[in-house]
Amino acid sequence: MKRFILTAMHSNAGKTVMTCTLLEAFKQRNIDVRSFKCGPDYIDPMFHSRVLGIPCRNLDLFLQGKEKMKETLFAHSGELAVLEGAMGYYDGMAGTDQNSAWEIASATGTPAVLIVRPKGVGVSLAAQIRGMMSFRPESGIRGILLSECGESLAGYLRPILERETGLPVLGYLPAMKEAELGSRHLGLMTADEIKDLSARIAALAEQAEKTIDIDRLLDIAETAENMERMPERESRPASVCRIAAARDSAFCFCYEDSLEALRRAGAELVFFSPLEDTSLPENVQGLYLCGGYPELYAGELSRNSGMLQSIRDSIRQGLPVIAECGGFLYLQRELEDDQGKAWPMCGVLPGIGFRTKKLQRFGYHWLQAGKESMLFRAGERIPVHEFHYWDCSVNGNDLVSVKPDGRQWPCAFADDRMYAAFPHLHLGGENPLAERFVQACIRNT
Repeated sequence: MKRFILTAMHSNAGKTVMTCTLLEAFKQRNIDVRSFKCGPDYIDPMFHSRVLGIPCRNLDLFLQGKEKMKETLFAHSGELAVLEGAMGYYDGMAGTDQNSAWEIASATGTPAVLIVRPKGVGVSLAAQIRGMMSFRPESGIRGILLSECGESLAGYLRPILERETGLPVLGYLPAMKEAELGSRHLGLMTADEIKDLSARIAALAEQAEKTIDIDRLLDIAETAENMERMPERESRPASVCRIAAARDSAFCFCYEDSLEALRRAGAELVFFSPLEDTSLPENVQGLYLCGGYPELYAGELSRNSGMLQSIRDSIRQGLPVIAECGGFLYLQRELEDDQGKAWPMCGVLPGIGFRTKKLQRFGYHWLQAGKESMLFRAGERIPVHEFHYWDCSVNGNDLVSVKPDGRQWPCAFADDRMYAAFPHLHLGGENPLAERFVQACIRNT
């Protein structure tokens, strides 16, 4: 399987724009290309998916475990796989290189291409790249791409970088208005919010054909190590329950592998919109409220009283539910919008969601269970991730969050029919969370 990973020395180096540009260029060449995002990010995969028209998959050693992560890569790769790293190449959890793009590249034998955005440097840039190459015994870095770099500067830097690093400079992408993607408090705006995104990416791909040596990139992809063949996945069983899964502009943060895990466990997923629909789909035995941006749509969600009542009544009557982050806020009594106005929500939970000025409890940690519940067994530790600026006046105390540095605090509402909390779960990891949720839904039939 041909593959490479696009990475950088830091965030905001242009990885997502470069990744989408190259995905489009490969697609235009009729190459069967698939995309992957390293780490827990939800937004970048939306851009990949818009370009290719097929789901992007996340690769996350912490949330999935090594074997499940490799299984995802193996099962969903086509002729060519393009991986996009997160943050800087060696930046992992808790100030280590664990779960970094480098560790994922090393675990899968995937060569790396370093994206650099040159600003006011020459030979010093080569020194930085040399540092990246020697920081670990085998960096896996096989080439350089210049981001937001004009023809003149690229011509000046190429011989310097190639002489001083021994790496090929594979080309450059100049600054273009098509590459300007808006951002907000959780990162980039979502792909559906970018006007004329397809035309923008097409223009960037046309530019890439002129200024990037795509054939040489494909040669680097050929050097990827042969992956040990993973066991064939079992065929999907017949559906044994129907789960209503929120999907719209307010609820759009969900791992594709989580959905697949639910289907493999026997669920038929019925997608619905808390913004648009007036009630839950008929004949469902479970509810999945993923994260997203409910705070930006608080007024619209609140005015949809039919949906609020439908969810409130169904959960009170025993409908099993997973509600992560944005879904957790939606179940509260009230939610502040981005202007600070509080709006009534479902009222299943007693808290008030409110805006803060910084990220709250950001990053990887574990949820530790002291008692049995729908998803957790007593004594288990489940890997999770948090990324949110909003907090809640009542966060629950049925589980304990444990950070890698030892900090811990109570959180979550977790019983035999509910998981509701800020931490995002990966239902396709090593723990059988999807199977447990489906079994709870079956008991509700």
